[in-house]
Amino acid sequence: MSYTALYRKFRPDTFADVKGQDHIVTTLKNQIRANRIGHAYLFTGTRGTGKTTVAKIFARTVNCEHPTEDGPCGECAICRAIAAGASMNVIEIDAASNNGVDNIREIVEEVSYSPAEGKYKVYIIDEVHMLSIGAFNALLKTLEEPPSYVIFILATTEVHKLPITILSRCQRYDFKRISIDTITARMQQLTETEQVRVEEKALRYIAKVADGSMRDALSLLDQCIAFHLGNELTYDKVLDVLGAVDTEVFSRLLRYVLERDVLGCVQLLEEIVMQGRELTQFVTDFTWYLRNLMLVQSSDNLEDVIDMSSDNLARLKEEAGMVDMSSIIRYIRIFSELSGQIRYTSQKRILVEIALIKLCKPSMETSQEALLERIRDVEDKVEKGVAVMPAGYVPSQDTAGVSPTAAPKPRPQLPKAIPDEVKEVVSHWPAIVGNAENPMKLYLKGANLSLGGDNRLMLVLQDGVESDYFTQHPQNKEQLEQLIADYLGKEVEVNIQAVGSKREFEESYVDLSQIIHMEIEEE
Repeated sequence: MSYTALYRKFRPDTFADVKGQDHIVTTLKNQIRANRIGHAYLFTGTRGTGKTTVAKIFARTVNCEHPTEDGPCGECAICRAIAAGASMNVIEIDAASNNGVDNIREIVEEVSYSPAEGKYKVYIIDEVHMLSIGAFNALLKTLEEPPSYVIFILATTEVHKLPITILSRCQRYDFKRISIDTITARMQQLTETEQVRVEEKALRYIAKVADGSMRDALSLLDQCIAFHLGNELTYDKVLDVLGAVDTEVFSRLLRYVLERDVLGCVQLLEEIVMQGRELTQFVTDFTWYLRNLMLVQSSDNLEDVIDMSSDNLARLKEEAGMVDMSSIIRYIRIFSELSGQIRYTSQKRILVEIALIKLCKPSMETSQEALLERIRDVEDKVEKGVAVMPAGYVPSQDTAGVSPTAAPKPRPQLPKAIPDEVKEVVSHWPAIVGNAENPMKLYLKGANLSLGGDNRLMLVLQDGVESDYFTQHPQNKEQLEQLIADYLGKEVEVNIQAVGSKREFEESYVDLSQIIHMEIEEE
């Protein structure tokens, strides 16, 4: 006899065998017991959660000659006929391949004939969202008022595609994703029955990858058992078969990122590729690892939410103290965007390398999280006494050899007179910034206003993305000057200057906001 896949061999035959859907099973059993059976049901939920299985059990139970508390007896003639697929009382229809008006009209004609045996004719329409609009319309009247001996069970993974007229005629049951613990326990039962030796850690990883689907979990388990047939199925072997990466590798990768070690990240990725790991799964798992890191930093009592060993959890808590929340969110955003791109490209490795370099170098991005991270890097260097110079800065002969701890140069003198148009710009600066659009608005909020040597308005920005936005793109500077002219009714020329830190601005420039009163702009 040919081999039967695990998910088919161990498909539940009674309500008691259905795992993870107690809220639905209990309701259906109560309806059968009280003889309050509906005429139309809608089973919705993600793949592999038991929609079709429960529909078949329900169909057999309502027709069974000797139903039990847990469902059909499995012994009577009707139960055996339905199980063998020889009964005319249970009709399964795949809406993906029978989605036309003519297919539904055949059903409408058939329902007028009462069942030859048993109490009910049950129509199970799988993937019902695939029906055409015309087919839905043809089904409406019969679905609303079928004969007393007809039950419709509609199953779908995409309930949002169903017309509201269909939804309003059905009792809706939402199948939940099955928990990792429930899937693991079920697989342990099956491996004991099949006499397969397997590590619990391996089963838990399979359950996690299945993402709430019992069918996916059993298919993956089947694949892993076949690859290592006759040997104990270990966690490492499961990683080999599924092309996955151990959690310890993610910890090493994260530490390289925190150290801004691009070479270490690329070399670690090289190891992963040479081991034959699947990069799509790697991206998904690392994103999940970052999610766990975010949760650990958010609360101290999340052991039940995070499915990890005590050793890995301790390492995760240590790493949570090494990185701030905004950086974690930036990492998750980058890898979430990557997971949407990597499925459709032939150069997966290059995309992953670009993402890793982005993690290590916030200067490659202009997002708010990246700017904040760059500012924190500068602040950390200043606190440690490291001199921070603007990009491309070359020390002159006068400053070369001067130690960072040398006495600061005297503060600049206040100007004797400030032009009226400059005063107007400074006093109305919040309102002017409020009229700008992002990203200019974001950069202007962090800018400082000073006065140049020719008594012109000077805009002092953080060296890097902020200053480059105006200096390398003259049209942006012109747009700023036009923004000021539109507000004041006069033209004001603006000079752009870059500084490496807030301290450098305070030591080298006059802060006009401290001299001229600014009007607060209410948002």
